[in-house]
Amino acid sequence: MSTAQYRPGPPITALEESPSGDQTVPRLELASWADRFGLIAGITTRAHGFSLGLGSEESVVQVMGRWRAFRTAVAARFPAVVLSHQVHGTEVAWHQVVPSGWLILDGLDGHATAAPGVLLTITVADCVPAYLAVPDRGAIALVHAGWRGIGSGVLGNAVKLLRERTGCESSQIVMHCGVGICGECYEVGSEVAFKLLGKSTPGPTRVDLRALLVQQAEALGVKDISVSPWCSAHDRDRFFSHRASKGRDGRMVAYLGIPVA
Repeated sequence: MSTAQYRPGPPITALEESPSGDQTVPRLELASWADRFGLIAGITTRAHGFSLGLGSEESVVQVMGRWRAFRTAVAARFPAVVLSHQVHGTEVAWHQVVPSGWLILDGLDGHATAAPGVLLTITVADCVPAYLAVPDRGAIALVHAGWRGIGSGVLGNAVKLLRERTGCESSQIVMHCGVGICGECYEVGSEVAFKLLGKSTPGPTRVDLRALLVQQAEALGVKDISVSPWCSAHDRDRFFSHRASKGRDGRMVAYLGIPVA
């Protein structure tokens, strides 16, 4: 397991941002996944207040303006963008053919594809984006992993789907645990602790969601695993955090795709 290095995404200026005019989309991307696999894996940041959360107190016009800016920034490499209303569940969908534009679904917490030009996206603000790839088979998956999903097996569903669709072994899958809340910042009650750890303790328990994902991945046979060095709560100058803001913060978008040539 290693700590992954990020670098700023390309300085593309969006042409359709509204109502405030042109704006560069702030984002960080995994250097190693681009260099080793030719994949684009990244996450937007909170710079310039760039929230993409539709459930915030901001107007829909403002948030959708940023979504259009994001869409414009990635359009050259990704004609199609997939997103969903997440429910903290375990369903991961395979996307075979996706038309150009936005494909907006409901009830999914993970996406997978082998199609170039399809950008998989999830929204996060403490929950962990789990990026998965089978480089030898040209397939990818992106999972929204909060405590409910982790406790109910969303990662296992994504690994199973990749194996079924590509015929790969788990050892051929590469995983990155992205920006999320760290164990020092994430306290849960006894019921959640029992769900995640299999034991109850008196009082609040600190839980490291990314450490749990690493343990699950290793148990599933995944060997090449990296982890983001950032905590969404500790690093609120860079990222949004639902827990640290007591529910008032915005959302980032994590994304993963095989770019078109």
